[in-house]
Amino acid sequence: MEKSFLILATLLGLVSVTVATAGTATFYNQYTPSACYGNVNEGTMIAAASDALWNNGAVCGKKYTVKCTGPTNPGIPQPCTGKTVIVKIVDHCPGCQGTLDLSKEAFSTIANPVAGIIKIDYN
Repeated sequence: MEKSFLILATLLGLVSVTVATAGTATFYNQYTPSACYGNVNEGTMIAAASDALWNNGAVCGKKYTVKCTGPTNPGIPQPCTGKTVIVKIVDHCPGCQGTLDLSKEAFSTIANPVAGIIKIDYN
């Protein structure tokens, strides 16, 4: 009985694992006005969504956990800090080079800003 419970608990734990999505991130530093909140200041742990995520603004207010997974620029071989950051989508970044355009503060938490663009996982 105890063995069956342990197996069931393990299986349930596997079902709840969240799968991250791979993408890229850049950064920006002018936070207002934003497409989602106008001139309301939403802090500094924010991001703008690329066209791929924007969905006519449906992504406004959603929060994503973002982690740097590696460089895109060979001149900065190890940009990642090993940290994660939670950002709130406050803006649209049409034609962005990255999946997420992070605030400079959020980008700096997870990577060296000198890298400019990085590989990320987000969920």
